[in-house]
Amino acid sequence: MSDPLAAPLLRWFDRHGRKDLPWQRADASGRRDPYVVWLSEVMLQQTQVRTVIGYFERFVAALPTVRALAAASEDQVFALWSGLGYYRRARHAHQAARICVREHGGKLPTDFAALLALPGIGRSTAGAILAQAHGQRWPILDGNVKRVLARYHGITGYPGEAAAEKELWRCADLHTPQARVADYTQAIMDLGATICLRGQPRCAQCPLANDCVAYRDGLTGALPARRPTRVIPTRSTCMLVLRDAGGRVLLERRGARGVWSGLWSLPEADDAATARSWAGQHARIAGGEALDAFTHVFTHYRLQVTPLLFRCKAPSAGVADHPELRWYGADELERLGLPSPVRRLLSRINDAAAATAAK
Repeated sequence: MSDPLAAPLLRWFDRHGRKDLPWQRADASGRRDPYVVWLSEVMLQQTQVRTVIGYFERFVAALPTVRALAAASEDQVFALWSGLGYYRRARHAHQAARICVREHGGKLPTDFAALLALPGIGRSTAGAILAQAHGQRWPILDGNVKRVLARYHGITGYPGEAAAEKELWRCADLHTPQARVADYTQAIMDLGATICLRGQPRCAQCPLANDCVAYRDGLTGALPARRPTRVIPTRSTCMLVLRDAGGRVLLERRGARGVWSGLWSLPEADDAATARSWAGQHARIAGGEALDAFTHVFTHYRLQVTPLLFRCKAPSAGVADHPELRWYGADELERLGLPSPVRRLLSRINDAAAATAAK
């Protein structure tokens, strides 16, 4: 007896599903590369498909295999990832690739427990890799799937809470078919991404509408339940832009803890006076122009940034002896892993300098 969710979903997928995404390409035998499936799953965590595609294609062109990723420097990995955010995903992928080279012959393991043991691979990601690359029957439960199942079954409670998540996993396993598991996995993700939308779901076009509890009971706006409201704090910082006559800027590699860990960024200080003191210790400076402030929102807090531009007459010799401080020219920034707001800020400063020089 066919499953009441899987059967109509697969019929819909055959007509409307996405089948031309770059990570869906198969070899002559019809098999997908587990490496590219894995990368796509990692990049798609908390990021939409249309955003991911360009980053994915550049990343795979530069690092086409597990061994290539393992051999790459962290700077190269972060530079390729720069702009996608949630940089811990990139660090975990890099670490996982090195473990695969060291312990699994340079390939992703085909065993669920071994995959789950790798950094950054959770239950849903491991299942997606095995389902899409190897046709193994494993359920998945990403954000899109949670939304589809919560509405279809009328599951109340925030999906991030233990009771609701347990029930969602039960339903995910219940509906995952024995055959065409790769297509089913893609189909239920596609349905959530294109039809069962968070806001204004397109229920009239949904193949599951006839049996959907949320549609029947007018609950599509209430399910799945939203994360309980919380007030996130706001923090403030001054970012120091030390720029010399040649257009180089002084960057600092961030430590292993906290946001943007391991990335090159601008030095920071709590206030303008501290910023000026720090800048004076690392270069002969002139001025200290406050640029337009901006706010960057993280998951757990907002960061209010006031950039301070210092024009440097001469760098301090001591910078060369500091392993986490380096002067970089504008042409070198593309090869670095920089936080997106820092990259945008430096781009604006460089563009303004170029426009002034052209007058």
